[in-house]
This record gives sequence, C-alpha cells and structure tokens, in this order.
Amino acid sequence: MNVIETAIPGVYIIEPQVFGDARGYFFESYNQKEFDQKVMPVRFVQDNESCSSYGVLRGLHFQKGEHSQSKLVRVVKGKVLDVAVDIRKGSPTFGKYVSVELTEDNHRMFFIPRGFAHGFSVLSESAVFQYKCDNLYCPQSEGAIAWDDPELAIDWHIPASQVLLSEKDKRHPTLSQADYLFDYQTSLY
Repeated sequence: MNVIETAIPGVYIIEPQVFGDARGYFFESYNQKEFDQKVMPVRFVQDNESCSSYGVLRGLHFQKGEHSQSKLVRVVKGKVLDVAVDIRKGSPTFGKYVSVELTEDNHRMFFIPRGFAHGFSVLSESAVFQYKCDNLYCPQSEGAIAWDDPELAIDWHIPASQVLLSEKDKRHPTLSQADYLFDYQTSLY
C-alpha cells in the first residue's frame, strides 16, 4: 500500500496496489500488519456500509470522549468527496480540513484519526460507502458540526440547493458554537 501524507498530520490517503488483467482486478483492501507499520497501530472493531444517491451529504459527525473513533473509509461503487475536519482545540490545524475524492476506480482509502469530524457528499448517481471504526458506535456520544459552517467553507462539489440531508444533519452547530470539542493536549489513543 502507498500511504500519502496530507496537509494535516495523522490524516492519510491510502492507495492499494491493484493487480489487473483481462479478468478484472484484485487488491488487498486491508492488511493489519502493513497498516500498523505505515499508518499507526489501530484495532478496528466495527465495519459499516451505506448506500446513498447523488447529493446526499452525511456529516460532519464524530463520537465524543471515550467513544471517539478512528475511521478507514472507502468507496466500492460510485464517487464521493470525503472530508476530515480537525476539531482538536489547540491543534495547529484546528478548524482546517482535508478532502479527497474516493471512487470505485481509484480504490483510494482515507484514514481519519480520533479528534476529527467526518463527512462525505455523493458525487455519482449512487455510491456504496464502507468504513472501518476502531471503537463501537455509541448513540449517546454522537457529536456533529454543521456541514455548511461558513468558517470552514468546505466545497462539497455539489450545489447547496441539491444537498440532501437527514433531519438531524440540518440542525448541527457551527464549529464555534459546538459544546464539545477534543483537546489537542489529551491523548485520544
């Protein structure tokens, strides 16, 4: 696997080695030993999958406190814009974000460590999105930031008029209004 550093330390784009021929392709989508060596030692405990249509935007979500999660995300069908926002108070990159297009053709994966809000927008007719988490989901520990926070100014690559949100995702606070953020000085692992 090829691990690409981003503008925010700890957030990585991962490109697997894809072997293709007339029959199709093969690639190793995850290898614990290699991930531990090249990214960081993380023990994933839950796999999730969603299917969404064009314009769906999910995010910006995170899990609070002891339930915080690292995620390793990828697209198996379609195309999304995936975004990680640093929400660690005191971090040199607080309020900054990294975005990457994940597609069924580029096979890229995106690693989002604990202390970040995460979201994605669907750019294709539909998309099947898979992600690994290193902590189990806890509904009581949900946290979120508004997808359209003007201070973040995220370009989701779809017109705002075509964004499709859940009722919950319509009501999140901006980063400056959030009642819970992570502390950069506190270890999350």
